Order: sequence, then C-alpha cells, then structure tokens
Amino acid sequence: MTAPSQLTVTGHETKESSAIDQEPMAPASSRPEGPERPGERGGEAAPVELRADCIADSAGGLTFDLNAPQDTHTTWSAALVLRLRGGDGADDEVRLPLGPNGAGRLRAVLPSTVALAEGRWNAYADLGDGQDPRRLLPGVNDLRSLVDRRPLAGIGRLGVRIPYATKFGNLALRSWLRGPHAEAGDILVAPDGMTVSGRLYGAVPAAGARAEARARRNPKSPETAPATVTVPLTVEGADFTFTLPYAELAGRWQHGTEPWDLWLRLADGARSVRIARLLDDVADKKQVFSYPALPVPTAAGELRIGPYYTLDNDLALRVAGPAED
Repeated sequence: MTAPSQLTVTGHETKESSAIDQEPMAPASSRPEGPERPGERGGEAAPVELRADCIADSAGGLTFDLNAPQDTHTTWSAALVLRLRGGDGADDEVRLPLGPNGAGRLRAVLPSTVALAEGRWNAYADLGDGQDPRRLLPGVNDLRSLVDRRPLAGIGRLGVRIPYATKFGNLALRSWLRGPHAEAGDILVAPDGMTVSGRLYGAVPAAGARAEARARRNPKSPETAPATVTVPLTVEGADFTFTLPYAELAGRWQHGTEPWDLWLRLADGARSVRIARLLDDVADKKQVFSYPALPVPTAAGELRIGPYYTLDNDLALRVAGPAED
C-alpha cells in the first residue's frame, strides 16, 4: 500500500493514548558527574558508537547487524537488549544473543515467534564486558518485505515490529500485537462521508456485522455508554467495506474538537476489533497519511470532519467546530 495524495487535516492535534516518542536525552548508561571533554566520558575514553542495520522479513522477524571495531571483544553473554519504554515488568526486557558475523560485525535475530508487547522498545547492545548496555544508533533499514505485507487471513495473532529513529537519533522498535485485526486499506473521502476498505485477520464476520464510530469524549455518567454511530459492513471473503456518513456525526457534535474511534463489531455480543493500518513500513502514520477535513453545514455552524491516524496507527475521525477553523 502506498500513501494517497490528500490534503492535510486542519485544526489542532488531538493527543492520543499512546506513549509519545519521548526518551531521555542521554543514553541509559550512567556516568560520574562533571564536565566532559571531547572524546571522553567520565574521565574515560568514550565508547565507540554502535550502529545497527535492520532487515525485516515478511513473517514479522528482524535481523540486527551491528558495526563493531575489530578489536571489540564480546562474551557468551553478549546480547542485543530491547526494553519497553515505560515498562518495569519481567516481560518488558527481551535479550537476543549477539555474536560475531564476520569482521567488524555482530548479529542478533528477533524471530517472529518472540512476542513483543505493544509499545515502543528502545534498543541497546550489551557486549558482556561488565559495562552498562549501550544505546544503539540506527543504520540502514531494509524494510521492503513489510511494504504491502499480506499475511494469511486466518492468522490468529498478528505481530508487527517496525524499526525507526527516535527524535534523539537512537534506534527503537514500534511493536503491535493484535488478534483479531482489521487492517485499513483505501479510504475514499467525499463531501457527505467516507468509505473505508480493508482486510480482516483472525476472525470471520457473522450476520449483522457492522462498523462503529465511537466518540472518545467521556459519557455524562459511568452508566452511560459512549456515543456510537453504526453502519452496515459489506464483507467479501476476508475483505470488508463500509461507508460512514458525516451527517449523524455532525448532529452529535457538542463543542470544540471531538475525536471518534473506528471499530468493527463482527457479530452481536462479539468483542469489537479496532481498525488500524499496520502492514507496511511506516512506523508513525499520523505525519505521513493525511486526508482532507471537509466542511459539513449544521444548525450550529459549519463543522469540519475528516479521518486521521492516531499515534498508535489506529483509524479515527476528527469533528472540529467552527471555533477550530
């Protein structure tokens, strides 16, 4: 799938629930306080920067190839370390064996069978030398196998891992682990609404399957369900399509800018499935895939409504009131 050429959404950005790409400016390893001189850290020679090239396979695995000076010594316990940002549990750190792979190269492999919780994982190299793990820098990413990735529709759980450079220039992974999963495809935006096509993984829709738009605003009381707009779901094999008119969303607008999240309800009483776009090589869709927010006249004035991707790459709609233009 390739990003469509669309207009940029207007209006201020609505913060999502995902952890934003935040991390300490300094590497995780500690050092004594005091001024640093060029080429030194804490009175010792600064370690050589380690940079990792990443190769992705279509099953969801990743291979990390690190540059390393030829005199770099590793031990049997050397590992590439992945740490879930903000996590503190036993499952929030994954260690992958790190060994020689030719002159000046070290290699670690993250198989698709190793589950990573959803979130952002910082990458480190532990050379087994008794020093703190070093933060890795990104090298060359070969993510061609992720472009238009199309797993088997019957897969029970879908794992997606995309390496990227943080805003501080370090290597990290964005991970998703979902099952079932509704993958968003083409999105057609029209003045009166939008049509979404996609593919379902790990579930089969039953009679009465539908799409739901849910207002993210808090209900007036804990007993009150969030405002929801439902439309029929058209299914052909694993592919689905639905059209969501803007008129009912506009009629439920209250004030300011209101986000609505998009879900599939595959049968009455079934657990709903979030619609997202995960199967490509773009770690953060929000800044890459943009769609027009079109004017919708109402008695309260002209609103602007349009789709966007959240920080988790989930599909949502934004309804902006007149004051937000």
